[in-house]
Formats: sequence, structure tokens, C-alpha cells
Amino acid sequence: MLRSQATEAILNKDWFGATQYYERLYWRDSSDVNLQYKYADACRLNLDYDIALRLYLRINAGERSRKFPLTHFWIGEILKIKGQYTEAKKWFYKFLKMELKRKKYNYYKRRAKTEMEACDLAQILTKNPLPIKIEHLEPIINTKLSEYAAFEKDSTLYFSSVKVPDKRDPNLPEVEHFSRIYKSDFRKTKWQKIKALDTLINSPHFHNSNTTFSPDNKEMIISRCLSKNASEYRCELYLSHFANKKWQDAIRMEEPINQPSVSTTQANFAELNGKTVLFFSSNRPGGVGGMDIWYSIKKEDGRFDTPVNAGKNINTEEDEITPWFVSNDNTLFFSSNGHKGFGGFDVFKSSFKEDRFSEAQNAGYPINSGYNDVYYSVSSEGSKTYFSSNRPGSYFESKLNCCNDIYRFKIDTAKEREATPIVDTVFLAKEQMKLLVPLTLYFHNDEPDPNSKNVVTSLSYETCYNQYIARKPEYQKEYSKQFKGKEKQEVMEEVSDFFRDSVTSSYEDLEKFLNKLQTVLLNKEAVIITLKGYASPLGSVDYNKSLARRRISSLRNYFNTAKGGLFTKYINNPNSNDGKITFEEVEIGELKTSKASDNLNDKRNSVYNPNASSERKIQIIAVSFSN
Repeated sequence: MLRSQATEAILNKDWFGATQYYERLYWRDSSDVNLQYKYADACRLNLDYDIALRLYLRINAGERSRKFPLTHFWIGEILKIKGQYTEAKKWFYKFLKMELKRKKYNYYKRRAKTEMEACDLAQILTKNPLPIKIEHLEPIINTKLSEYAAFEKDSTLYFSSVKVPDKRDPNLPEVEHFSRIYKSDFRKTKWQKIKALDTLINSPHFHNSNTTFSPDNKEMIISRCLSKNASEYRCELYLSHFANKKWQDAIRMEEPINQPSVSTTQANFAELNGKTVLFFSSNRPGGVGGMDIWYSIKKEDGRFDTPVNAGKNINTEEDEITPWFVSNDNTLFFSSNGHKGFGGFDVFKSSFKEDRFSEAQNAGYPINSGYNDVYYSVSSEGSKTYFSSNRPGSYFESKLNCCNDIYRFKIDTAKEREATPIVDTVFLAKEQMKLLVPLTLYFHNDEPDPNSKNVVTSLSYETCYNQYIARKPEYQKEYSKQFKGKEKQEVMEEVSDFFRDSVTSSYEDLEKFLNKLQTVLLNKEAVIITLKGYASPLGSVDYNKSLARRRISSLRNYFNTAKGGLFTKYINNPNSNDGKITFEEVEIGELKTSKASDNLNDKRNSVYNPNASSERKIQIIAVSFSN
């Protein structure tokens, strides 16, 4: 009975109900891995991230990870939401390295690649916060339920809420609990008692939200929505005219704005190139994927032209929602869970130039968090910005992060353009290079040039790496030969993990480092790269120092030959104004403490053991820049 109820809840996208049923089933039999996975999914979708994370990590232990490969992806997603970007990136990488062949995983592979880059960007933006102070609006506005879609017009705050209606207010119908549109005036340095708009706007039969006024203040458009299931809604736009000193009954907008069987919502009136334009979000045919941002120009006869998709610089295969266009700056703000962000929905900005939108740019920290940050708006006089978020600190009734609250920050209208970060390509490349260090590179025993006393080599690190990777079967065989059955498989997997998570991962990071280095050098920057070499305890101290220097030499050779020798002209370039690479080396030798055997007769532990492998390395330990 409970299983069928859980399945029914999932089909209805009732994530809360599903967690309740699966929790009861889980405590009956916590060893059922299939049940654990379904319970974890339900918790994640219900925003119970701590429970979901514990379950996914338990499922991921041992051999079960191959049966449920998406656990790697979901662990990465949850860690990213929690702001643990370094750890999250590792889990996305592990997911990609599973090399899953079935087509159903292609979507998650694309997402994992984007999320890895997003983890880097989030760390950079967090370290470079905007000079703003976020204010959480007081309880007269925010409640333990959801408040959202706020904007301030002439000192009146309009917003939407699913708060329980106050039966003493005659403007609120005593009917089923629907979302409604409210307003509050700001007088005497505080918000006044909130009031619901009348029933001509707040229909008693719909969820009503997302108010917007035309530039001439003669039209108001709202969204009215009905539930498709426990989590999804189908919305349409309704228009009200201001006549006889009051707003008239809101009427459903005809095509091409509304379309049958699709959702059209979150309208925003704006002016663009001297014309009135309506922006909105919709999942109508012809979009890029999911909910997209569209806009429609209002014609002279008052009707709206065929909506235009905002394009791929704005829209992704995920969801783009809550558009807000700042006409004075020709800048579109919107939220997306498809572009590179901190987690959940982030606010992005894009300029409209030459009849197209520029590449979307993350609005930065602390506007964005690992949670959902949506409904960005600017007050009518341009001095305050509002948005909604379910970030920690929002009010909630029984479950953390369940509900959106309204936040705001003040901006200097003369410096409005500075209210969001302009992260140029070179700055971003520098910060990404810093994130990649210390960058550790690994070698096979006594490579390159075994038994040599030379301190240089003719080999490139690329050659050393390829030869090392080719030895993986040899490492698995030698390290596991004394085991059988399940133990043998586990030991072989330990070697495989080291080659995947350390050797291959670090080489890929080196390639990323060079791509970013190229960008920086083209900007005529001087770059100082600091190197350090290590060796396992096999051999004498003097020999190991020579070996470590040969390994550093192989990396220098790699920089000379990579990208067809592109970097050669920059290495020790006497004209530093054209871009320059300088290598610095610090003290090298054996590790001060070693977990590896120094007995050459015990090759299993002195050569093939992952502990020994991890000590045969060099590192880029620092990178610095000067113009």
C-alpha cells in the first residue's frame, strides 16, 4: 500500500507526500538500495538536501555506485547548492569519468560539464563580492510562507504571496487558499499594513501573481495560474485597463500572447527603442528548451505583435524566468538554472545592442546564492533593487529553504551600471588559473630517463603522461595479484580511482591552465609560474633531487611544445610588455613524511601502491601576474 501511494505521489509530483511514504518504507527496510535511491530523489526534489545527501552518499558506497550512477551527479548538485564548490566539482568529474554509454545520460553529461565550470565561476565571484548590503524585508511583508515578484512603484510595494487570507479584510474572498497580489505603502520610514488588490484583479478561482504596469500606467497585466499537479502550474496573462479612476476586470489576453496548452507568465512592461514591449516567460513551441524569455512589441493599434524568442544568449535547454527590463540601460535581468551559476536559479543580466541580446552575465554575489534567486526588479526611481530567494535566513514554517522571501539592496543611481559585476575575460582567466593551483602532475617510477643523473630531459610531460596511463593495467595487475574475488576487484578499483581522479584529472587541469594562460598572455601580461618537484623514497636524496629536476624539465618542455609551440616566444621574453612567462623553482626532494615503502624488492608497495604513486609528482604551486 505504501509503495503504491509513494508511486502515485511521484506521478503527481507531490514531493512532500513522496518523502513521507518513502520515509516509512525506509525505516521498515533500510537495506533496500532501490528504496534508498527513490527516497533520496524525493528528498532532493522536496528540498530536504541534508537527508538526500546522506542517502546518496550511502548508496554510492562500494559496488552500488555503478547501478545508480546519477548519485555522483546529484551529490555534486547538492554540494554546489550548499556552496561547497571544490567538492561539488570533484563529484561532477567522477560522474563524467564513469563513461556512461546510454543516451539517457547525455543530458547529465552536458550539465556536469557546465556545472564544473560554474563551480569555478562561483568561487571567483564569491571572492569578489559586490559592494552592496542585502536587506531581508521585515515580517509585515515576509511571512513563513512564500512572498515573491516584488517591485516598488512610487513608494508602493506590489508583491505576490500565498499567505493565509485575513478574513477580516473585505477585499479578500473567503475561498480556497490561492496566491494573491498585495501592496504596501512606505510611509514614515516603514511599510504600512498590507492590502490585497480587489477581486477584479485577485480572482477567487486562480493563483494571481506577477503584476506589471504599462509605461503610461493605463494597463496592468497579471498572471493567473491553475495547478497541473502538486508542483506545476499552467499560467496565462490577463490585462486590466484603468478607467473611471479604478482598475477594471482583468481579461484574458488573446493570441499571440497566450497560446493553448502552454504556460505564459511573469510579464514585464518596458520601453525599448521608443516602443512599448512586453517581456514574459513561456514554454511555447519554438523555444530553446523549458521556459524561455520572449518579448512582444505593442503595435500602434494597441495589439501585440508576434512574440520573439530572446535567443540563445539568454535561453538555454533549462528554464529562464522572471524577466525585468531596465529601459534606461537597455538591460534585461532574468533568472536561469541553465547558465553558469551558484546553484538553483541565479539572476543574470544581458544588454540589448544592435537588435540582439549580449551574452548573459551572472549578476554576482551576494545577489546570487546556492539557492533560488528570482524576480529581480528595480524600483521606479531606480534607487532600490528587489529580488526573492529561499536562501538560508528566509522565514519558514517547518522546513528550511521551503519558501521565498523578499530581499532588497540600495544602489546609487549614478553608478547603477556598477550594481552588477563586469567580469572581463582576462580577469576571469587569471582567477581560474589561481583556482587550478596547486596543480599536481604524476609520473611512473624513476621517469623520465630512469637511472640517469641528468637534471634535464628531452621528453615532454605529455609523453610521460601517455606512457604512464598506458601502464594502468600493469599497476592493477601488480597491486592486486595477492588477492582474489571481491577483494581483488576492490584493490583494482583503488588503482583505477587513482588514475582517474589524480593522474588523468590533473592532466586535464593542466590543459585548462594552458588555455587560460593563452588568454592572459594575449593581453600582454607577465606571468610567474612557481614549480616544485617531489620523489618517492626509492633512491638516494641526491638522486631524487636530480629526478625531481628532470620532471620539472619535462613540464618546461611541455610548455614549449604545447599548442604548436605557441608559448615558446613568451618564455623569458626580454620584452615583457608583449607578454612573458617566467618559471620559478622552489626547494625540491623527498616528501618529509612518506606512506610509501622504500624497499625496491617490494614493488607492490614501493612502485604500484597508490600511496607510492601519489608521491611521484611535481606541482605548479603558485601563479602570479603583473602588467
